[in-house]
Amino acid sequence: MKPKPIYVEIDINRALDDVWTYTQEPTKHVEWDIRFSSIHYEEILDDDVQTFTYKRNIPPLLEIIGWGKTKGSVDRDGKKTSSLHFGTDYSFSPIREGRGYWKYEPKGENKTLFITQYDYDVPLGKFGMLLDNYFFRPLLGWSTALSFDVLRRWLEKGESPQTQYRNFIIHWIVTFLFAFIWIYHGLVPKLITQHPLEVQMITDVLPVSYAHAKILTVIAGVGEIAFGLSFLFIQRKGKLFIIALLLLFALGIAAIVGIPSLMTAPFNPFTFNTSLIILALIGWLSSAHLPSAKKCRRVKKRK
Repeated sequence: MKPKPIYVEIDINRALDDVWTYTQEPTKHVEWDIRFSSIHYEEILDDDVQTFTYKRNIPPLLEIIGWGKTKGSVDRDGKKTSSLHFGTDYSFSPIREGRGYWKYEPKGENKTLFITQYDYDVPLGKFGMLLDNYFFRPLLGWSTALSFDVLRRWLEKGESPQTQYRNFIIHWIVTFLFAFIWIYHGLVPKLITQHPLEVQMITDVLPVSYAHAKILTVIAGVGEIAFGLSFLFIQRKGKLFIIALLLLFALGIAAIVGIPSLMTAPFNPFTFNTSLIILALIGWLSSAHLPSAKKCRRVKKRK
């Protein structure tokens, strides 16, 4: 079964001509579109077809260079369309050749509906199709939608794409770190090994037996794992980082009160939790101004 073409649309509160400029000029295009590292216009063929070459750097050493042809048009309703034909001869590229379009529809004086749809052929036969269906095509669709929202924020709010992507990367580094820490500390010392210090901290703070403390350790471990997973699955993470900050503060105080000797140990709760509290603040601050692929519509409306 042939996969569906990639389709993305977004409303941008700027005039159509502004959206056209920021998407058609190569120097502006590569700033917001994460799919390209550089685009260079070359000769203009018959019928005003503009040829170009593009490059996508894949750290640390890989790069893909491809070719393209594009042509713009205007219809009677003031809509604009830019058709696209692209491809590459690089053997390790997941794309061989494809076609698509950008469409610009005015929705008032200062609002534009920006749409793209494209499809492509893949190398490596059935294996290439399988890899494309389950990995590359979803990734490419997501990166297209993310790029469209970066463009929207640039045009509407004046936030530079470089700042947006830096904020996005910082946010997700902190998010994955917190998910790992909470899952690890819930799974390994509390569920798998039931480390004596974990149980001791409960018996020193609460008037319970050692056996009951072990049960509470398991419950706490399950809770920490669930909290860690929430960082991966909950979209709005600002409140999660605030909760994490408060929990880290409370757990740090409980550990120090329960076992005061930990204050003199290397990587003790005071220094460890303080570091994580600062990272939680960074995660909270970065979560307020993020581009998101979910701001786009990924399915074409039926007429």
